Amino acid sequence: MNSARELASDVRESRQTAVQVLEDFLKNIDDKEEDVHAFNVVDRENAIEAAAKIDETLAAGHDPGPLAGVPVALKDNLCTRNLATTCSSRILEGWKPPYDATVVERLRAAGAVIIGKTNLDEFAMGSSTEHSAFGPTHNPHDLARVPGGSSGGSAAAVAAGFAPIALGSDTGGSIRQPAALCGVVGVKPTYGLVSRYGLVAFASSFDQIGPFANDVADAALVLETIGGHDPLDSTSIPSPPPSLSGGLSSGVEGLRVGLVAELLEGIDEDVVEQVHQTADALRAGGAVVDLVSIPAVEYGLTAYYLIAPAEASSNLARYDGVRYGMRAEGNEVAEMNAATRRQGFGDEVIARVMLGTFALSAGYYDAFYGKAQKVRTLTRQDFDSAYAKYDILLSPTSPSVAFRFGERSDPMTMYRCDTCTVPSNLVGDPAISVPYGTGEGGMPVGVQVMAPQLGESQMFRVASFIESQAPKRDAA
Repeated sequence: MNSARELASDVRESRQTAVQVLEDFLKNIDDKEEDVHAFNVVDRENAIEAAAKIDETLAAGHDPGPLAGVPVALKDNLCTRNLATTCSSRILEGWKPPYDATVVERLRAAGAVIIGKTNLDEFAMGSSTEHSAFGPTHNPHDLARVPGGSSGGSAAAVAAGFAPIALGSDTGGSIRQPAALCGVVGVKPTYGLVSRYGLVAFASSFDQIGPFANDVADAALVLETIGGHDPLDSTSIPSPPPSLSGGLSSGVEGLRVGLVAELLEGIDEDVVEQVHQTADALRAGGAVVDLVSIPAVEYGLTAYYLIAPAEASSNLARYDGVRYGMRAEGNEVAEMNAATRRQGFGDEVIARVMLGTFALSAGYYDAFYGKAQKVRTLTRQDFDSAYAKYDILLSPTSPSVAFRFGERSDPMTMYRCDTCTVPSNLVGDPAISVPYGTGEGGMPVGVQVMAPQLGESQMFRVASFIESQAPKRDAA
């Protein structure tokens, strides 16, 4: 399969038209989407129209941009003008935003073609894409297994060849974990590097948008495209887009890499084996790799599952049956509000909203939410200490390869899927998952590379090297 870079080059050099490129991907969708269910909607007509306009732009002698004619799938919690944005929830079924998210505008400006909106765990709350109101997404490598979550539809779309690029959101690992389970590259940027304007909020101090791609270089190109300051997002870092592509082939000679000891505990042996092989490859490339302890990581999952639901309970209060989305009948406003939320939200969303409301309630705020925020601070301090000695940190991305549907019905077992990814969200640092080898059942394993804030350039450099050393795997 051609990379996004190759496809854009083909279109710009008139070796293929944008419409031809799009039609190839639409055929893949027609052939396999019924089995995979990566999409909530395939925006076929508008995509063909957008591709035709790119061809017209080229015919007129103008450059459409670095992603000329490249189909991109969008997680269905990113606002798209006049195209339904549902968050895979009945409460927003059919809702069409009046505007595009900033990242969508930037993709269009770069010549990308939006091919559709992908399935997710409802309101991005889950690790398997089993919690979608519109049915689960299946892993393209084994349809009996989950693709991960919450951005499982985006990861599956790239892995299945439905689009060379997809965007997801990452609140506690929702890009990196499905990327690992589907055998693709997934990136969570530094908090604030990519605008959140137009992303339907789950937990605002954690949420970040990032790309899925088949290789590290494509992911770098997309992050360069969507990154940079946006005045519409008050948390946006006032800096230009990152420059990443130029340093990908620099190697790892002389870099100091810390293998996080706490994130090797309780991890399946087949995954740990691939992480150690990655460490060996880095050593062979000239990097210094040591075991490093980050003690606060052990409490990261607990802190996350107090803070994130607390923020969700506030953010999801806006879905009340009054302003937008579905409305249930009631004899008075309060009754209508309650009935709308009861009928519109799924069980996982209701559980997390109730947990968050409890954590913020009088008498429990200091005991739970306040202490969780202190753990967040301790985690930041421990990461700072680690980065004083190491340029990059290394860990598994997921504790296991993709599991079978229904295997993890217990909430605590499911929440542990986020063990390795949550720490980077707590502290706002960037992290990337790179496919490296296989584990049980021949399923993909992802290795996580973490970097200090705004350390994307070095992170991508290491990720590119790891990718170059990874055992080759047949496509799905």
